[in-house]
Amino acid sequence: MQAILALEDGHFFEGRTFTGNGDIGGEVIFNTGMTGYQEILTDPSYKQQLVCMTYPHIGNYGLNYSDVESDRVQVAGFIVKECCRFPSNWQSKTSLPEYLEQHNVVGIEGIDTRALTKHLRLNGAMRGYISTSETDPEKVIEKAREIPDMQGLNLVDKVTPNTPYIWTDNGPQPVTIQDNTYIWQSEKPKIVVYDFGIKWNILRLLTEQDLEILVVPAFFSAEQVKSLNPDGIFLSNGPGDPAALPDIVHNISLLMQEFPIGGICLGHQILGLALGGRSYKLKFGHHGLNHPVRELSGNKIEVSSQNHGFCVDVSDLEDVQETHINLNDLTLEGFVHKNKPIRAIQYHPEAGPGPHDSHYFFNSFSGMIRSHLNA
Repeated sequence: MQAILALEDGHFFEGRTFTGNGDIGGEVIFNTGMTGYQEILTDPSYKQQLVCMTYPHIGNYGLNYSDVESDRVQVAGFIVKECCRFPSNWQSKTSLPEYLEQHNVVGIEGIDTRALTKHLRLNGAMRGYISTSETDPEKVIEKAREIPDMQGLNLVDKVTPNTPYIWTDNGPQPVTIQDNTYIWQSEKPKIVVYDFGIKWNILRLLTEQDLEILVVPAFFSAEQVKSLNPDGIFLSNGPGDPAALPDIVHNISLLMQEFPIGGICLGHQILGLALGGRSYKLKFGHHGLNHPVRELSGNKIEVSSQNHGFCVDVSDLEDVQETHINLNDLTLEGFVHKNKPIRAIQYHPEAGPGPHDSHYFFNSFSGMIRSHLNA
């Protein structure tokens, strides 16, 4: 079935759907990963985005039910050059078309993804619309222009859980907190994790650090978290513009006065804003598995997994030390506070998907918590 992808600047691409009928809009971005499409599809940070894969052949190893990063497909739509309908892998349980159809997500192929990627690199990520019902490109372009711009958009409210939960071998399990009191189950360091759209592999790796984890929704206030009496706080990744989250930034600015805090991606951005930095939108964002990052203190190079469209600038803050920079565009990739137990990185050390160069971040966070407890 024919499909049209139209961009807000008037460009459009004709292809065909591999998931049946569907019309959907969102911000069009590209991801440079050759693999990892299952983790990309289920990453909540891609909420309300139409993801174009630059690698031409997607779906060849199918999908399973153990490598997901959340309980659903999070992307608004999926754009590939060629979809493989007959995967070959011992772990595969279903094909890419079947998986997207199960989750009512539109997938299109036959698009010149190389031309689309080049257009986005030159002109920046922009609003787009996929339609199988409309044959007039001009009408699809108008629909793209009606979509809210990503800048200024709060998408955390769309992905954060309604209630607290703990992480288990069987995935997330809801828990009840009565009168703002929670009974911790062990003598391990107690960590409250803010879920702004967390990837499950982050929870797996935090748990492997011998930490007890309690995950709370984004709307939990500073007073609610304090009443839980944690030993530290962790801020997750998530979608949208960090500047559209003033209440969350305010909560974190209060909590950082009393607790050690770590953050990844959106959590990194929120911490930067809470410390007094500023955020800004990148031209086409960082989305892929091969971004070089330099760790400044040891002059070490890491190949990193990344997924973010915004960045923070903390260069004017005297008490903040930059620890990592992106070697492609020299944007900030990590910082620590000089006087407080605060550390954060912009990229994804959990490597779901991606290289494992940055797994040490979880050990660094755990060590920071334990050092604070023993101080």
